[in-house]
Amino acid sequence: MSVSARLAELGIELPAVVPPVAAYIPAKVHGDLVYTSGQLPMVDGALPATGKVGEGEGLVPAADATAYARQSALNAIAAAAAVVGGVDRLTGVLKVTGFVASVPEFTGQPGVINGASGLLGDVFGDAGRHARSAVGVPVLPLDSPIEVEVIFTHA
Repeated sequence: MSVSARLAELGIELPAVVPPVAAYIPAKVHGDLVYTSGQLPMVDGALPATGKVGEGEGLVPAADATAYARQSALNAIAAAAAVVGGVDRLTGVLKVTGFVASVPEFTGQPGVINGASGLLGDVFGDAGRHARSAVGVPVLPLDSPIEVEVIFTHA
């Protein structure tokens, strides 16, 4: 099944590529690989939330952050597809690096980044199985709670 057919089956519409907020490009091709820049969970040009992930008042709940990791991965698919001539030219996922801006006592970064990994698995099937890092950091660009970068393979 093609990636576009799988997205349609899942009821997922690929978003527009998020424009860079600094001096970089959203994705770059090298050989049969596509490297994405870190993708924030932008929706229609805005972050759905800002701040640190953790439990308590004023913090971004882990469940919300997991959904934001999913959106970041979807934005990565869009960025990669744009540089290879369409989503159906993407053939798989090699590596995901997920960053979670979190309070020091929060240790659930792997569970949060499962939002990205789950989406990639749903879209690419076995070809979406990947190596991964899930890293807690003190702050991310624009005070985003999540940033995800992906290395894809392409035809």
